[in-house]
Amino acid sequence: MNSNSAADWRAYRPAPDAFVGRVILVTGATAGIGRAVARDLVKHGATVILHGRSERALEALYQELRALGPEPTVAQIDLERAQGPQYQSLTTEIESRYGRLDGLVHNASVLGDRSPIEHYDIGLWQRVLLVNLTAPFILTRCLLPLLRNSPDASVLFTTSGVGRQGRAYWGAYAVSKFGTEGLAEVLADELESTAIRVNLINPGATRTRMRARAYPAENPATVQTPESVTPAYLYLLGPDSHGVRGQRFELLESKAGR
Repeated sequence: MNSNSAADWRAYRPAPDAFVGRVILVTGATAGIGRAVARDLVKHGATVILHGRSERALEALYQELRALGPEPTVAQIDLERAQGPQYQSLTTEIESRYGRLDGLVHNASVLGDRSPIEHYDIGLWQRVLLVNLTAPFILTRCLLPLLRNSPDASVLFTTSGVGRQGRAYWGAYAVSKFGTEGLAEVLADELESTAIRVNLINPGATRTRMRARAYPAENPATVQTPESVTPAYLYLLGPDSHGVRGQRFELLESKAGR
């Protein structure tokens, strides 16, 4: 995958009805970038499937978004503990209700510890790899038949600067993002001749809870808001990026992490 300059598309403004009729699943939708992307998709006419692990947070988001556009649906799954039946239930529900899936945004992830490999907790390592890499693989694999039912489907993986070049103390998070980039590249190559396009996006330093954990001394006012990165996500999910596939989009050249 090639890196791209954000000059044209980071300020993308879709038509008000650009996503009418599109069904898009956003993982990690209850906070940060996922929440901002889900909100903008609904405002532009998309039917959004909101993924999260907290029932309370999902219900609050559902109530907020239902007033802005098409009624969203909720997919409560704990990616750390989910087994086959939970993924199959989600797939069956989407197929029964919509018959297809037009977009899949892999946004949910956990940071883990910023500690040297020598001292990295083994259980935490496994948890980070499960949530950040294995779960997106399982979800994509289960939902591919529904994505194939769409005439213009987009799968978008969220990566990080440390997913391209490893850095000390980023441990399992960096390794999981290296894996994410590999998964996206393999999938993009396999689906090259289909209607499903696969891309990667690195939002760069963004004002999220994960960023605050990674950089506790940083002034959050010095980094971009989640709302400021949504135009790029909407561009890659919508009809105006039809034919764009197998690319890695870099929003900012900044410090690692998000």
